Amino acid sequence: MRFVRKSVQETPPYTPGEQPEGTEFVKLNTNENPYPPSPRVLEAVHDAAGASLRLYPNPTARELREKIGDVYGFDPAQVFVGNGMDEVLSLIVRTFVEVGEQAVIFYPSYTLDEILLRQHGAVPVIVELGKDFSVPLEAADADAKVLFLPNPNSPTGILEPQAKVRDLCERFRGLVVIDEAYVDFAEENCLELAAEMENVLVSRTFSKSSSLAGLRVGFAVGPEQLIAALNKTKDSYNVNRVSQAAALAALEDLPYAIENVARIKATRTRLVTQLERQGFDVLRSSANFVMARHPHLAASAIYKALKEQGILVRYFEMPRLDQYVRITIGTDEETDRLLGALAEIAAGGTGNPG
Repeated sequence: MRFVRKSVQETPPYTPGEQPEGTEFVKLNTNENPYPPSPRVLEAVHDAAGASLRLYPNPTARELREKIGDVYGFDPAQVFVGNGMDEVLSLIVRTFVEVGEQAVIFYPSYTLDEILLRQHGAVPVIVELGKDFSVPLEAADADAKVLFLPNPNSPTGILEPQAKVRDLCERFRGLVVIDEAYVDFAEENCLELAAEMENVLVSRTFSKSSSLAGLRVGFAVGPEQLIAALNKTKDSYNVNRVSQAAALAALEDLPYAIENVARIKATRTRLVTQLERQGFDVLRSSANFVMARHPHLAASAIYKALKEQGILVRYFEMPRLDQYVRITIGTDEETDRLLGALAEIAAGGTGNPG
C-alpha cells in the first residue's frame, strides 16, 4: 500500500447497484431504462462496429457536440462530451478543485461526488438536506470552490425548482455543477442557467432517457472557458467511436426517447398510487425511480424478500435512507409483478419498521 496515495487508501470505493448474472431477475435497482434504444441507435452501432474500429475516434466528439449544441441551444465550444457522466464529474473535480480546497456536497445525495473529492485530496463540506429532503439555500454561503447539486436528487428523486437553483447559483461565489442525470423525467430544467451564468455547468447523460447506459456517454454545457479547461484535462480519446455514433443517433431520433419517457412517467404515477394504497409513504419523485417506506415493514426485510422472489430493488444502509427502498420504474409488466410481490410480503408481515 506504500505506493498508493493516502487519500485513495482512506476513501472507500463507490458501490454500484447489484448487477446479477443471467436474466432471471426483474432488475429495478440501478435506474436503467426498461426499454431498448431507438432502432436508429442500433443501426448506428452496427455501422460503427466495422472496419473503422481500427481508427481512433474524433478526440473532441465534434459531430456529437455540434448536435448537442443544436438540440439544447449551445455553441459547440460550450459543450463537453465524456465517457459517461461519472467521467464528467471526475474531470470537474480534477480541473477546478485544488488538493486541500473545499467543495459543497449534500447528504443524502449522489455518493460518488464525495468519493471523487476525497480521492483527489479535496475537502467535502457536507450539507444536510432538510427534513423533507429539500436543499437549504444556506449551502450557498459556504466558503468553497465548487458546489455539486444533483437535480433531481439521487437517490430521493426530488427536484428543486429552477428559481430556487438560480438563487443558489447567484449566492454561491464558486462554481455550481448541476447534475441533471434524471431531468428528462422532470417538469423543468436548469439549462438556461448554464447559458446565462458564468459560474454554472450543467451535466447530463445518455444513460437514462436514451437507454444507452451500456455505452457510457455524458456531457456538460456551460461557459466556453470552463469547457476549454475540461478539454485540457480529459484523456486524448475519451469517448469511443461506437458510443459517439450511438449518442448522435439517439439525438437524431428524439421522439423515440420522448415517447419512452412518457411511458415511464405514466408507470411512475401508477406505481406511486398503488404503493400508497398498500400503505407505503413515497417521496415525490421527478426521476425514473421512487423512494418508498412502509410503516410496519423494515426496508432491509422488503429488499431481501423481494430478492428471494427474483426482484431487485436498491437498499441503502445509510442514515435517513435505511427506512426506504429505491425502486426503478420498469415496464408495466415488471411493475405488476413488483406490486404483487409487495402485497404478499405485507400479508406475511415481514420484518419490523426500520
